[in-house]
Amino acid sequence: MTVTEHVSLVPYEDALATYDPVMGLEVHVELGTRTKMFCGCSTELGADPNSQTCPTCLGMPGALPVVNAIGVESAVKIGLALNCEIAEWCRFARKNYFYPDMPKNFQTSQYDEPIAFNGYLDVQLDDGEIFRVEIERAHMEEDTGKSLHVGGATGRIQGASHSLLDYNRAGIPLIEIVTKPIEGAGARAPEVAKAYVAELRELIKALDVSEARMEQGQMRCDVNLSLRPHGRTKFGTRSETKNVNSLRSVERAARYEIQRHAAVLNSGGTIIQETRHFHEEDGSTTSGRVKEEAEDYRYFPEPDLVPIAPARAWVEELRGGLPELPRLRRKRLREEWGVSEHDMQSMLNAGAVDLITATIEAGAPADQARKWWMGELARSANETSTDLAALPITPAQVARVAELVTAGDLNDKLARQVLEGVLAGEGDPDTVVEKRGLKVVSDEGALGTAVDEAIAANPAIADKIRAGKVAAAGALVGAVMKATRGQADAARVRDLILERLGAQG
Repeated sequence: MTVTEHVSLVPYEDALATYDPVMGLEVHVELGTRTKMFCGCSTELGADPNSQTCPTCLGMPGALPVVNAIGVESAVKIGLALNCEIAEWCRFARKNYFYPDMPKNFQTSQYDEPIAFNGYLDVQLDDGEIFRVEIERAHMEEDTGKSLHVGGATGRIQGASHSLLDYNRAGIPLIEIVTKPIEGAGARAPEVAKAYVAELRELIKALDVSEARMEQGQMRCDVNLSLRPHGRTKFGTRSETKNVNSLRSVERAARYEIQRHAAVLNSGGTIIQETRHFHEEDGSTTSGRVKEEAEDYRYFPEPDLVPIAPARAWVEELRGGLPELPRLRRKRLREEWGVSEHDMQSMLNAGAVDLITATIEAGAPADQARKWWMGELARSANETSTDLAALPITPAQVARVAELVTAGDLNDKLARQVLEGVLAGEGDPDTVVEKRGLKVVSDEGALGTAVDEAIAANPAIADKIRAGKVAAAGALVGAVMKATRGQADAARVRDLILERLGAQG
């Protein structure tokens, strides 16, 4: 059962009529390196608990860390893509606090000397408006271990009989990206938060530094929010909703906190600076712990690691190798494909843009590639609660189905059956066509016979067509398609019907 607080929320519109929301978003991204940030232990998922550990990531006395070079390179790439300045010299710091899943009792992070700082990311809202989110910093750090609370109803520590600890995740490289205060979004603040995290996720994936799968915890967002009365410049007290792991939830968490803060303030209460837990089932948040200030962590420079000083030539080399930024790429593809902004956003939300692009590169016409990925395949993904990219079919296979349709060997109905067969593991498209006998009937003699039989069985309809009512041909086309189990070319069938009956199409 979810732990809930009895809060009477202020209607969203009423809250915005009195207060301006100010947000700060902190996004943690797990890097896709093969080894941890400060040791050589594997980062592969799914291993037995505590099987990917060593004295360094377990915090044993005398164990010394070594910085992961790919982790540093990934951090610089992210900073450059976010239009940040890259530090000429920076160093790690110890962030001191005790928690059971952090075996060293400190986290190796960066404090006032991050590797990247002072950047921005332009995000596009649903109506096409561009909103600039300014970046305070992006810094390197390590992840903690994972606690598993056993015996309770919620999976949280409250009510649990005992807890288990898995340190496989301890030391996995993280980049934390922190925005400057996001002001001026008004009623669109939750939408801006969602759009920012979505754009950041696409950017991270384009850089190939992480898969950024939010549902697997590879990317998670802390939503900081405060309200201030209209006309005031001083920020209100903020809350921090921790570890929100989906785009929809980021938006819902921001919206809920706006309504909750307004309710507290309107009643004469005081906002407590605290962390909050987000609950997916109803979109609410509940209190976590009182939020520490920076001085509570007693930061000091990490004595066991030398400073990082990225060479300027190397930084510029990385800048020159950055991929096309996602927003610019989408704009280019939208123009090339001739689709609307709304359609492009739908493809992005479905995770289909890269799949469609790869299908086109494999030889499919753009409209066919979009049609199959956003139609039949998207439907299959939704029905099985599977990501589109995780379906057991490749862009090359979809392109082959499109090729068979273009060549007239398949119609749309048969193509859907071929896709169904590929998804069911029956083989590639040609194998499925062969096994199921799905090719379009192209034998003119066989088609002619089927057409003649349909005309003979439906004399009244045939008379209407002879009288010039060619729209009635649809009924005869349907009869032929039924007789051929959908394996006839409907357009050719219609032509044959009109020819037989002496009608003009």
